[in-house]
Amino acid sequence: MDGDDTTSTGPTADTASTVLVVDDTATGRYALAAVLSRAGHSVIPVASAAEALLELDVRLRTGVLPDVVLVDVGLPDMNGFELCRRLKSRPQMAALPVVHFSAVSDGPAYRCLGLDAGGDAYLSVPAEPREIQAVVGAAVRGARMRADAETLVRRLTLLSETIVAVQTARCPAELADAAAEGTARLTGTPAAVFVLAEDGELYRGLSRSRARAALPDSGAHEAVARLIGSAMAGRGGVRGTVVPAPLWPAGFFRPGAAEDARLVLARTPDGTTPVCLATPAHTGRDRAPETGRLVVRLAQATALAAEPLLRYQVERHVALTLQHSFLPQELPTMPGVDVVVRYVPASRQTEIGGDFYAALPTSHGVLTAVGDVVGHSLEAATVMVEIRHALRAYCVEDPDPGVLAGRLDRMLQRYHPDVTATVCLVLVDPVSGRARIANAGHIPPLLVGDDATAEYAKARGPLLGLGLDRPPPTETVLMPTDRLLMVTDGLIETRGTDLEVSMEQLRRAASAAPRGTAALCDALLDCFGRGREDDIALLAMRLG
Repeated sequence: MDGDDTTSTGPTADTASTVLVVDDTATGRYALAAVLSRAGHSVIPVASAAEALLELDVRLRTGVLPDVVLVDVGLPDMNGFELCRRLKSRPQMAALPVVHFSAVSDGPAYRCLGLDAGGDAYLSVPAEPREIQAVVGAAVRGARMRADAETLVRRLTLLSETIVAVQTARCPAELADAAAEGTARLTGTPAAVFVLAEDGELYRGLSRSRARAALPDSGAHEAVARLIGSAMAGRGGVRGTVVPAPLWPAGFFRPGAAEDARLVLARTPDGTTPVCLATPAHTGRDRAPETGRLVVRLAQATALAAEPLLRYQVERHVALTLQHSFLPQELPTMPGVDVVVRYVPASRQTEIGGDFYAALPTSHGVLTAVGDVVGHSLEAATVMVEIRHALRAYCVEDPDPGVLAGRLDRMLQRYHPDVTATVCLVLVDPVSGRARIANAGHIPPLLVGDDATAEYAKARGPLLGLGLDRPPPTETVLMPTDRLLMVTDGLIETRGTDLEVSMEQLRRAASAAPRGTAALCDALLDCFGRGREDDIALLAMRLG
């Protein structure tokens, strides 16, 4: 190397680095180490390609690879170009910048060979210290820029994946969980996300690493709701703030730990639905400006996705209230028959349905009905109520199931031409046991005997609302040992399973169920009714 260059300013914080120098001559290693050390770099000198590979393997296992490798082209055990190829062929080292150097005069040819091998630069030695520092600094900057770009691409991919998960969430709690997991992946820290509804209900989501541990109590959630409300009072858009540990409840990020919280709060354009993304204030990658901007974008997307979900929660509550208010909680006492009903609404994550049941005393016996309005919406619940009221009114004049099915069909065509419904109607004479069954696209009734037998009644017909011709009612006779079971498809319908298969499973389970109407319903709910995505209605009747 040439003499000292006292005008060199040394590297900046962006270019100061760890340099692996691979040179088989001690004087060369010493000279390069001296130049680079004076410039503020850390130097690791090795004498051969084998030593270099061993050193890199050790550092790879500990996660502290050097920032750049300076390789002499004329190494005795392996030339510098081949060493470069080996490094670049390993995925964990492919981004490691390599600078070749040589004292031979054939500079242009060596430069080409070095670039072909995957090298980033070439030095002809002896060289000015400033040139050596500049080449090393440029290689480090280029590698860091590529790494930063790759990191940004990964984080943008994470952001887009999280936004998709947030936008496809089926309920506010699911949305909060998806946003929390995405925030944790973006920042490298535990994360908590809160969605505050207009009625004050707080939906919370935690990143998976945190969600398995003990969670703060309800008092902590109330404190968070107050903080969000006060922080966003009268404010729109997005804002960030840091809440000190005494004000932020302990335990949201780490079990039992009191930590300052960095909050990103967003509100929808109409001024409703505050959303809060919370991470620890002093750890992780969240100090990086680009990461902070991505978290802001995620907060905005979460607030926009939360608004329609919360509106739907309100609509669903109205529909459930309407549905439950019109489904009888207690059946009227009807001499000669024992009727039991069970109704299980779908979970909060699913849409409101139009399932209904009825048991009505008439002039010709007891009329039972189980049905389902096709679709899941407030309209389905409303039409369900209309069908029940129409059924009660029509059966006063003529309770025959075939007549009732026809009149309900015409009612739907007239007032709800875009709606269809399934219903099964059974009129039973308690004295003789004679039963007339009209089925409109519904699961037929199941006749369950005390002798471990169960058979479906052969009653079929088109859905209500289509205006199609209907077959006459099916007639059968109920014995005192028989139980008539009517169910909605929410009990047995499983996505991906043919309904006929599910009906056969129901028939077998009913035949093995305990005696009695209540015992039959409870046994079937226990067998089929867990985790269902639709409302479930069962009605079991037995002659007294």
